[in-house]
Amino acid sequence: MNSSLILSNVLNPPILFFFIGLAAVFLKSDLEIPQPIPKLFSLYLLFAIGFKGGHELHESGLTPEIAVTLLAAIIVAAVVPIYSFFILRLKLDIYNSAAIAATYGSISAVTFVTASTFLTRLNVEFGGHMVAALALMESPAIIVGLLLVRIFANRRAADDSTPDGSAPDGSAPDGSTPKAAFSWSEVLRESFLNGSVFLLMGSLLVGLVTRDQGWKSLQPFTGEMFYGILTFFLLDMGLVAARRFQDLRKGGSFLIGFSILMPVVNALIGIWIAALIQMSAGNALLFTVLCASASYIAVPAAMRMTVPEANPSLYISMALALTFPFNIIIGIPVYFQIIQHFWR
Repeated sequence: MNSSLILSNVLNPPILFFFIGLAAVFLKSDLEIPQPIPKLFSLYLLFAIGFKGGHELHESGLTPEIAVTLLAAIIVAAVVPIYSFFILRLKLDIYNSAAIAATYGSISAVTFVTASTFLTRLNVEFGGHMVAALALMESPAIIVGLLLVRIFANRRAADDSTPDGSAPDGSAPDGSTPKAAFSWSEVLRESFLNGSVFLLMGSLLVGLVTRDQGWKSLQPFTGEMFYGILTFFLLDMGLVAARRFQDLRKGGSFLIGFSILMPVVNALIGIWIAALIQMSAGNALLFTVLCASASYIAVPAAMRMTVPEANPSLYISMALALTFPFNIIIGIPVYFQIIQHFWR
């Protein structure tokens, strides 16, 4: 394994500012980014990568290779929550298992952005259609996670309920009775129209239809500013991640191990699929990162609304305090090293 690639990634300014954010919390500094600004940074990054992806998708066109890649992305996002759920059920209740499984079936846009920046620094080309894959992988994981809750919570309620109506063994930690049904209109609305997915797809569509003229008019805003805003955003991510470590310790060694090992397993599956459909090295890395990452924005928002029995401090802390730092610091260069080895 080429350690220089990992060192080069760690010494990248955005990653170093992520470490500064971590250090600020651990050393009890009063460093703070005012709350509306990180949200603005997040919206900007989604807009910028969507717009750039739409422009590049216009340049390349919709080829059979791209169509296969997008289909593979949807299938992975739907399958990962299923086997993750059964692994998590070894230790957790139905609700937390489903919420965490959906989190790991979905994606982290910032991890994707960090990987694309990594490739740009190495002068490795990648396709704009990978942004479409990013957008398409948000919703299937949410829907599958909620289906798992509905199927298994209702089954447990039917098997374990008592004649006097007392709560089954599989009830939520607070003792509440499992819900019999979901409002599917709300589920679908949250899956497909949540802010991050909507802005990403909208920006991609604008970049696609405005073509070169739109790209030139917004290029200073979407190009030159991008790296600096990503750096500030990762600084804030360091602050947030460090504050989540305490919650993560409460989950025990099983969840800590899952937070590290599951991304590695999903990454290896992603590399195998990328090789199977003959992606380029750059696209293979981005696809692998999408498979290995975990959502800490879109899925938690959906789970809080539709599965209130699950504990947000578990699935948010796992994705943000361990999986996210692991992927951007170690995962990305290691995954790319594996890809380079096999692609030769």
